[in-house]
Amino acid sequence: MPATPAKGESIGTATVHLERADLVRYAGASGDFNPIHWSESMARAVGLPGVIAHGMLTMGTAVQLVTDWCGDPGAVVDYQTRFTQMVPVPEDGGADLEVSGKVGAVNDDGTVRIDLAVTTGGTKVLTKAQALVRLGER
Repeated sequence: MPATPAKGESIGTATVHLERADLVRYAGASGDFNPIHWSESMARAVGLPGVIAHGMLTMGTAVQLVTDWCGDPGAVVDYQTRFTQMVPVPEDGGADLEVSGKVGAVNDDGTVRIDLAVTTGGTKVLTKAQALVRLGER
């Protein structure tokens, strides 16, 4: 993290590849075993285009860019977003999440707001994805 981040400054980009095996591992870790996250036939039976990633997996994957930037997951004091689209994860080839972030605001209380852009296949999947980071001693 730069000593004095400026509004509009990029914090970087990341591409995270998700495979169906990642969804199964996340289901085990989170306890969310909804079959729409691992069963193609069940996902299609409820009108989905196929197996989709867990929303919380998408959200958590996106904020990794922020924690990598600030170097301390504990520095993230707030993180919110809205889910706008599903992340289909095809059996063959998986899916890529494209994440980019920039400093959205530098606050007088020693925090910065990081605005994230998260897409898959060119489609925005999270909107108003914002993390509030408390800056460390400089």
